[in-house]
Amino acid sequence: MSLRFIGIDPETKTADSPTVWVDEERRELVFQGWKPGSALEEECQAFEVPGHAVGIPEDEAIVRVPARMVHMIREACDAIDSTHDR
Repeated sequence: MSLRFIGIDPETKTADSPTVWVDEERRELVFQGWKPGSALEEECQAFEVPGHAVGIPEDEAIVRVPARMVHMIREACDAIDSTHDR
């Protein structure tokens, strides 16, 4: 795996560390975030999208990333776009 570190929550403490990476080989965004808590997890589980099964598949997860990291997510998206030309 070729992970490219993009950034970590600027308000991170020694234990909290939402982080953004790019997997350049797979062309995927990779996030470390907070667990959603039961209420948000249940809300996401029940959310209906036309043409899709309700619920969260076993191989997927919900994570929360603070809005103050939007610029890092944009940078990660730009990094993914730049790997397309390779």
